[in-house]
Amino acid sequence: MMGTGMAKNLALKAKDGLFVYDINPASVERFIQTYPQAKAVSGPAEMAAKASTVVTMLPEASHVEKVYNEMMDSIDEESMLVDSSTIDAEMARRLAEQVMKAKKATAFDAPVSGGVVGADAGTLTFMVGAPSTHAFDRVKDTLALMGRNVVYCGQNGTGQVAKLCNNMLLAVHMIGVSEAMLLGTRMGMDPKLLASIINSSTGRCWSSETNNPCPGVIPTAPASRDYQGGFSTRLMAKDLRLAMKAASDSDTHPVFGSMATKIYNDLATKDDYGNLDFSSVYKSINKSS
Repeated sequence: MMGTGMAKNLALKAKDGLFVYDINPASVERFIQTYPQAKAVSGPAEMAAKASTVVTMLPEASHVEKVYNEMMDSIDEESMLVDSSTIDAEMARRLAEQVMKAKKATAFDAPVSGGVVGADAGTLTFMVGAPSTHAFDRVKDTLALMGRNVVYCGQNGTGQVAKLCNNMLLAVHMIGVSEAMLLGTRMGMDPKLLASIINSSTGRCWSSETNNPCPGVIPTAPASRDYQGGFSTRLMAKDLRLAMKAASDSDTHPVFGSMATKIYNDLATKDDYGNLDFSSVYKSINKSS
């Protein structure tokens, strides 16, 4: 879902040709019917052969590694490989070193924040790890077609560090907003009024203002469509596990991050919550309390 919005903005704004690929051929077919300026390719190898800049968005580090291996024979020193998946920082560094050593290609870790809504609107934040500021300047304009904020975080891997810190905080926020909304509504507050007060006060955050977990408060939020779409609980649990690994590696002990990790790991394996938006933690708390 994120990739569709990102590709849409490239199709509408990019001056050069756009090539698209997904393991689901039906998704690709729907996209090129809507945006006929885009052309389908058969896989990562053909993509890398035809495009000097390749943007990937994949669920897990193993998928990223597989795709990079498939592209290896097709890339050269002009290739720029931008991975917007959320993976661990060490893997991002290793992949960047691998493509530089083998082909002198340039790799970037550029995970995003802003969700499906931001991807569709072209307002994402890109957190970019790059081998140099010069390399960052080469890719910045392309990323700006899909995002409002494109931030150089430092060397390869630092984009992933920023993303994992952000998502750990995001999970804590969502759980806190869910508890506050549930408490207020059970004590008789109108949920929309409560949310408006929070969003004009010190409790304001993205989880309260844009992705409020209480159904009906924000018409465009996943909570108002039975938590369908959005950023899945399963992916949030995966990102939190990566954050906890980073915490362990750096001898850091995040108390609330650890609690959020347990909550989302449990939720991801519970009933059908794994595929629901991560704001469905509100639904789970409501049922269990």
